[in-house]
Amino acid sequence: MPNRSAFRIAAGAAALAIALALPASAEIQPFPASFQARTIQSGDAALHVMVGGRGPAVVLLHGFGDSGAMWSPLAARLAAKHTVVVPDLRGMGLSSHPAGGYDKWTQAGDVRAILDRLGIDRAAVVGHDIGTMVAFAYAARYPDRTERLVVMDAPVPGIAPWDQLVRNPLLWHFSFGGPDAERLVAGRERIYLDRFWNEFAGDPRRIDEATRNYYASLYARPGAMHSAFAQFLNFPKDAETNRQALTRKLPMPVLAIGGAKSFGATEAVVMRNAAVNVTEVVIPDAGHWLMEEAPGPTMAAIQGFID
Repeated sequence: MPNRSAFRIAAGAAALAIALALPASAEIQPFPASFQARTIQSGDAALHVMVGGRGPAVVLLHGFGDSGAMWSPLAARLAAKHTVVVPDLRGMGLSSHPAGGYDKWTQAGDVRAILDRLGIDRAAVVGHDIGTMVAFAYAARYPDRTERLVVMDAPVPGIAPWDQLVRNPLLWHFSFGGPDAERLVAGRERIYLDRFWNEFAGDPRRIDEATRNYYASLYARPGAMHSAFAQFLNFPKDAETNRQALTRKLPMPVLAIGGAKSFGATEAVVMRNAAVNVTEVVIPDAGHWLMEEAPGPTMAAIQGFID
């Protein structure tokens, strides 16, 4: 699809130079020493949260195949002007594995519980992959508390063209789960995750061994794949909730980012069906894993929109 209204970074040539100077891929980076690790309770979930910086709040939400650690380079940049909040979603990363609550509306409530505990009223919310779905649910559930919304390279359940997108054979994993699926993957988490990193990347070499090993170790923890499958198996419920909740389009500014070799401009197509003010960015030469494949241009786009 054509790039109909590509976002222009305000800093122009300077921002582009910074983006191009950053590496095309990098292993997991630690959060800055100034960030604090917190455990915040939301109902039956104990959520691991990294918090740092000062200023208007920004929440960064990861997806499947990652954890909040994916955002560490962006968190370091945003912390100069923002309070940055980076949770691991329930059942993922270093958060606990409750029996339920993997629908995205409940997880939007998790985000709200974190912000309430931190004394934050309003925030910009950024999501990638399943984090996009949670970010969307948060904006729909708490529109008056959402300053801006950034969604990255994922469909949104129930928002057109959802019914067409889910028929793509590459997305068979949306319906994969259950006891036998868990037995198949047990002890083979790295093999299962490699399928996503290899098939959905523009260039699989950009997701390096250190990154793959780090995340594979997280998803090999007890209960981790059960929780991960639950994220996907709740998509039908998420679709119905979104259809019922979206009585009017989202009012806040929205940035829709897609990888040119993945969702591309379709990300903005989805959001124009659900929001009134959508800016489109397509990251060249990148697949689904935007922060791993093209961190410089991706961070420049997000920072230019939020700052």
